Amino acid sequence: MKKIDLGASPTRHGTGYPPPHDAPCRDRQRWMLGDAAGLTQFGVNLLRLPPGTWSAQRHWHSAEDEFVYVLQGSVVLVTEEGEECFGPGDCVGFRAGTADGHHFMNRSHRDALLLEVGTRARAADAVTFPVIDLALAPGAEDYTHRDGMPYARLA
Repeated sequence: MKKIDLGASPTRHGTGYPPPHDAPCRDRQRWMLGDAAGLTQFGVNLLRLPPGTWSAQRHWHSAEDEFVYVLQGSVVLVTEEGEECFGPGDCVGFRAGTADGHHFMNRSHRDALLLEVGTRARAADAVTFPVIDLALAPGAEDYTHRDGMPYARLA
């Protein structure tokens, strides 16, 4: 059968950001649909943002394109240009290498569902977080401070 079973898809609840940067993203949940389908060239995620939750810390990718489509609820896109409200049917793309730190915030009182699509270029991709002391080097598994020093591991 080709149909992806959402209930059996790999999921990730929360975030890998080190404290205190993890706090606004702790309640997010991603179903990794691209992984469930065995895709290797691009990723597809279904993202659930409960009220008050962010999609990510503001960031941009050096080598990965991103596309986001709002399926349900309302969210606020925050970029270098300011804030913009998004609702069902609204979508946006972020081209690799464009220094425009972005993320979505759910400021409503209801869950929001977003479909995320992006390039899989982790080995070549550096992630820049323009407003916090956080960095992710190409191919790295662990976040560091901007100066390259690792965050202390939690016990």
